[in-house]
Amino acid sequence: MISDKIKELREHAGYSQAQLAKRLDVTRSSVNAWEMGLSTPTTQYIVALSKLFHVSADYILGIKPDLSITMKGYTPEETALVLNLMKYIDNRR
Repeated sequence: MISDKIKELREHAGYSQAQLAKRLDVTRSSVNAWEMGLSTPTTQYIVALSKLFHVSADYILGIKPDLSITMKGYTPEETALVLNLMKYIDNRR
């Protein structure tokens, strides 16, 4: 569910509901309503959440179960670092 994904991403990033609300320029009660499943963020906020947490909108919407990251805007060195970290983690399994 969208509500579970938003809460999971927020907690993983270490944001409180108030901090996430401030980043998105919404009220804390809006974030709480999203996480409780009482309301659903508009397309504008789905896009903002996907950019903030570096995941696809499909992931937030529950369409694509795999987590993915967007590396657009990373320097070549940052990209190499991320790919090396992923390779290291895969080799530990």
